[in-house]
Amino acid sequence: MDEIPFDKNESYAREAEILKVLGHPIRLKIVAGLISQTCNVKKIWECLQLPQATVSQHLALLKNKGIIEGRRDGVEVFYHVISDEARRVVLALFRTSPCGTPYADRPAPADPA
Repeated sequence: MDEIPFDKNESYAREAEILKVLGHPIRLKIVAGLISQTCNVKKIWECLQLPQATVSQHLALLKNKGIIEGRRDGVEVFYHVISDEARRVVLALFRTSPCGTPYADRPAPADPA
């Protein structure tokens, strides 16, 4: 396991902000889904079985925090993850348990990179 030294000069503000944003279950689900595929709003709310307004609010926050980005194609906007930090956090969460063993009951999002 890599060691991260205590450093009084590092603020870790960006990392803390990413963790705060990903701390909501809906946003975590959205980012996990967008790691493996680009989706439009309709597909996301259909997959999560949530109202479009709810999904749109979470997408707006993720976009404003620089975690996802939208690409317009006609009248639709397709979202994908642009934050490498957020991608690594989500993949780490789904790949191992706190003791370092792989989760057997939950597949990790497919990382296209």
